[in-house]
Parts: sequence; C-alpha cells; structure tokens
Amino acid sequence: MNSLLMIPGFAAMCVLANAVHAAELVVTITDIRAAQGSLMLKLVDSDAAWNSQAKPVAARKVAAEKGEMQFRFSDLPEGVYAVQVMHDENDNDKLDTNFLGIPSEGYGFSNNPQVMRRATFEEARFELKADATITIRLR
Repeated sequence: MNSLLMIPGFAAMCVLANAVHAAELVVTITDIRAAQGSLMLKLVDSDAAWNSQAKPVAARKVAAEKGEMQFRFSDLPEGVYAVQVMHDENDNDKLDTNFLGIPSEGYGFSNNPQVMRRATFEEARFELKADATITIRLR
C-alpha cells in the first residue's frame, strides 16, 4: 500500500526535475530594413542542422516589421545552440545576392560574428544553461 502512495510523488518529482532543466531563449532581431517580406529564423543544435542536413530544433517564418522584432523559444533543454536569420524581402524563400554574390537582403547569426561569408556553426554557437536573451543584428 505504501508503494502505491509513492508513485504520484515520484511522478511529480520527475515532472519538476524536467521543468528545472527547461529554458526559454528570447531572440531579438535588430536593423530590419523594411516591413516587407518575411523574417525566417532557424534554431539549431548541431553542425548538421546548421547546414540543413538535419532538422532544426525550431523554425519560424513571420511577416517582417521594420526595426526590431523578438522571438521566444520555450522549453529548450540545456545545450549548445545557434540561430540563423534571413530577411526574405521578396518572399522567394532564398537569400538574394547581387552580381558579385554579396547578399542584397538582410541576414544574421547568433554571436554576430564579423565574417565576410556565411558563419559556421562553431562561430555562431552558444551554450544555453538557463533563460537567456540574445540579440542578432541584421547586415
């Protein structure tokens, strides 16, 4: 009989233990040039997902607003993550470039690495241990 009474308590402890390790990530995107097209975000937890060879942890596509926008990702387990952002101003689902190959639409990465190419997962990765806010400045 006593062991039956312990089961609900054990189940509650398991739920609480999982809740303690869940974190919320708030991503603030700045320098959005225009309120046209879509902002596309991809939250990943591996190099494979960064390079579109595995599914992202989360992905969002929303109508762009000029200036600044915030996105929340809840119930994330502790771990290593990276974020990619693209402002698809003409909604053609790709990052447009000029004749030299330089992007003509806004883009950015977590950690805002100062590179003249697409950032690598290693350059954009960060460790999430608790609730956090990061800011990504579009170029």
